[in-house]
Amino acid sequence: MLNDFVAPDGALYVGDTVKKIIPEIQKKIAAAREEGMPVIYLCDNHDQDDAEFKMFPPHATAGSKGAEVYKDLRPAESDPIIPKKRFSGFFETSLEALLKEQNINTLELCGVCTNICVLYTAADARSRGCNVVVDRRCVDTFDRAAHEFALKELDRTLGVKII
Repeated sequence: MLNDFVAPDGALYVGDTVKKIIPEIQKKIAAAREEGMPVIYLCDNHDQDDAEFKMFPPHATAGSKGAEVYKDLRPAESDPIIPKKRFSGFFETSLEALLKEQNINTLELCGVCTNICVLYTAADARSRGCNVVVDRRCVDTFDRAAHEFALKELDRTLGVKII
């Protein structure tokens, strides 16, 4: 939920539908914090010459305003922020080590893009034996058909609990 995806002037703005998921994610974050559950931020953080920019316009480059978490969803000081350079939050990041350290085996994923980062992070989590939950009110992407496909793939192929 970075500026480049959520802010209307962002490099890869998902579209106006993203506004609907922000309050839902805020509720999830507040509930998790109230229950003492960790809230972990996985954030695109690309180099200027990132290979991903051959497929997508430059976005979320390290140190840019576009790479900052959207103002309505800022992390608390104690929330881990894990920078990532690829679709999956597990690829060459510290996520797996953090989950093991905190004995976490269930993840609830929120954010964008349903058919890219959410889907591939969920796939890698399931491959590692984690349970995964996705609330359809807390995910979005650029394309409605891709969004619906990803939700079906998460459910039917990966065994993600869709609520």
